[in-house]
Amino acid sequence: MAAAGSPQPNRPKAPQQAANKPLQVMKISRKDDQEQLQRAATEARAAAEAAAEKARMLEERAGLAAPPRNHQPAKAPTQGDEDRFDMGAMEGMSMADLMGSPDDKPKREQRNEPRSVDDFDFDEEAFLAALDENAPVGTTGEVIKGTVIALESDGVYVDIGGKAPGFMPKSEAGLGVITNYQERFPKGLEVEVLVTREQNADGMVTISCRALELRKSWDKVKVLEKEGKVVQVIVSGFNRGGVTCDLEGLRGFIPRSQLQDGENHQELVGKTLGVAFLEVNSGTRKLVLSEKRASVAARFQELEVGQLVEGLVASVKPYGLFIDLGGISGLLHQSAITNGSLRSIREVFDQGDRVSALITDLDPGRGRIGLNTALLEGPPGELLIDKDKVMAEASDRASRAQNTLKQNEQSAG
Repeated sequence: MAAAGSPQPNRPKAPQQAANKPLQVMKISRKDDQEQLQRAATEARAAAEAAAEKARMLEERAGLAAPPRNHQPAKAPTQGDEDRFDMGAMEGMSMADLMGSPDDKPKREQRNEPRSVDDFDFDEEAFLAALDENAPVGTTGEVIKGTVIALESDGVYVDIGGKAPGFMPKSEAGLGVITNYQERFPKGLEVEVLVTREQNADGMVTISCRALELRKSWDKVKVLEKEGKVVQVIVSGFNRGGVTCDLEGLRGFIPRSQLQDGENHQELVGKTLGVAFLEVNSGTRKLVLSEKRASVAARFQELEVGQLVEGLVASVKPYGLFIDLGGISGLLHQSAITNGSLRSIREVFDQGDRVSALITDLDPGRGRIGLNTALLEGPPGELLIDKDKVMAEASDRASRAQNTLKQNEQSAG
């Protein structure tokens, strides 16, 4: 054995691996490559022509295209036997596709195909008539006529020409208290009602006789106010502010300040009073009356346009004179005093003077009276020269002036 630390004996070395061989390059013949490309192009062209021919035949069957005239297929390039009899392009086609189906005849119009408006008969008059029949009947605030067709416990049903009858609750049957509804609304009775609510989902509208009567009452009261009429009312109640009354089915109020005996107004219940109008407002349902103003309104009823009146100058204003006519006053405007050149109103009349004048304007509703003295003159400005003579002959000159007013009204009308 070799001593420790002695050098190891020489061992045979492992054989070294052989060096890597160089890569081998495959050579492709250029001629083979061209043949493969040509074969692929030929197959693609044949498939495209077959697909185009199939599309053409399908279009002919569907009537979308007419068959081509003198169509001659293009000559295919020379192919080999394998390419010439390649059936790949015919894949998916049946003999009926190739030879034509015996059902290639014009078919009748399919019923499930959509039709245009022109395919139908259109009658404009019938169309409009159908619209009228289905049009909603009754809009809020409209007055319509109908016929009573039924009386139920909750109200009255009235035929108003719609697809459903109108319904009138018993509370809307009229003003005041109705004790016998069957007697008041017999079947077949023609009534005039006001639509208070438009039709619901069932086509029924809500109607009212009471609302219509109230509307008519307000319209009538407005006319009375405009004309300055005095009306008679019966006091039905009282409160701290005044008394209440009924007028044309409406609730009116007379303030204590407008009563002749306002201190003992509670004792007026049941008594009849002559009253005039202070405020008439259907929107707020305010009807305010006055007993004191009734005397003024009564005085207006005694007057008319063209009438000769006499009074005292109560006040002088820059624009004219106010003449007291006995409880009411009229305005003699500066332009209506004389036909001459007036430098000052006091040049003709002053406060306290007695004046005779013609009424040329009368507005009872607003309590206005328009007066004129210029119509009493002969020559223009005569009042400036001889006022006393004009006033003394006022009655005789009034008839001539009245004819002038009538002619002015006719020309204006």
